[in-house]
Amino acid sequence: MTLTKKIIIFMVVGALLGLTLNLTGLNSNAAVDLYLINGLFHVIGQLFILSLKMMVVPLVFVSLFCGTTALRDPAMLGSIGGRTLAFYLMTTAIALAIALSFALMIGVGVGADIATNPGYTPKESKTFIEVILSIIDNPIKAMAEGNLLAVIVFSILLGLSATMAGKAGDQIIDFFKAFNEVIMKLVMLIMHFAPYAVFAILAKVFAELGVDAIKSLAGYFFTVLGLLIFHALVVYPVLLKLLSGLNPLMFLKKMEGAVTFAFGTSSSNATIPVTLRTVTERMGVSKSVASFTIPFGATINMDGTAIMQGVATVFIANAYGVDLTTSQLLMVVLMATLASIGSAGVPSAGLVMLQGVLLQVGLPIEGIGIILGIDRLLDMTRTAVNITGDATVTCIVAKSQNQFDQAVFDAEHAGEIKE
Repeated sequence: MTLTKKIIIFMVVGALLGLTLNLTGLNSNAAVDLYLINGLFHVIGQLFILSLKMMVVPLVFVSLFCGTTALRDPAMLGSIGGRTLAFYLMTTAIALAIALSFALMIGVGVGADIATNPGYTPKESKTFIEVILSIIDNPIKAMAEGNLLAVIVFSILLGLSATMAGKAGDQIIDFFKAFNEVIMKLVMLIMHFAPYAVFAILAKVFAELGVDAIKSLAGYFFTVLGLLIFHALVVYPVLLKLLSGLNPLMFLKKMEGAVTFAFGTSSSNATIPVTLRTVTERMGVSKSVASFTIPFGATINMDGTAIMQGVATVFIANAYGVDLTTSQLLMVVLMATLASIGSAGVPSAGLVMLQGVLLQVGLPIEGIGIILGIDRLLDMTRTAVNITGDATVTCIVAKSQNQFDQAVFDAEHAGEIKE
């Protein structure tokens, strides 16, 4: 059984068990509440969340270092690298702007009152000047305190230094590439426990809150899903048409295979070979461009993740009754952009990175437990959106650099695999 199927099954069973405990009144039994709901279920769920928290700093540090060193080729550091980075950041900024604007407009999570810690008091947020000054700090101290802005800046600077340090830099880069593979493996090992954590967390939430929790989570789920679909089917095609003049319908048609694969694996990294083949053989992008933009995009271009983080932050803030200030919203934009860059292209990595966003605006990371149960379903869609963004930017960059074969793109069946 695949992990996705297992998570879905445990999610349904956990929700049904929680509802049963709630509707039968067993949740008010002292022994059931002490040993089961706030005992076993709470411990299992918290252990998983703490495991995710454990991964935040090493995941950000290693992923961003490897992403930065991907620009080591002088040709890539030129116009292709600059354009690619600019377009990836632009699409992420658009995704975040849409997500935050819509989530605030409809008030997603308002009245939910599903905080796992009702007595929570938000921390006093930093001023903008304090935030700017905090981006430079002792890296060890920053890692220990979870100051992700400082960790991100240090990892980028270290990556740039490694690319310019010659042979010594090559040795460090090779080490971090191996370290990155180990970190990815650890993330995957932790995610194997996700079904049991989902079961425990949803059983606890629904046992305590009943049917109201379903209504609240449904609002969050369909808000994120709708925005992901809008970004993939409206924002990307419009950008493709405006910036390259290519036919969006032909583009979407040729992306079907890669999107299906991404949806099934929930991993941008696992989809890299499929996406590469799609943009080169089916769309006509030169291999010299695609071999840089696609792997680089799998590392830093996470528009779907940015959408989820924007909506989730507003949802959790509203669920805890916290009014986000303008400076906090700016911090969400900044942190979600940087966190989406630092998100690894593996299943549910965006959920790990969400903790950094919440911490920077003074929201409790326990709020992730509320949305964890339905995140796997959204993660599949996020991955499909992410690789669609990678392909969109790749086509735009290749077209602008005259590294694009229009005849291949216009041929509907070009590059199709024959049975």
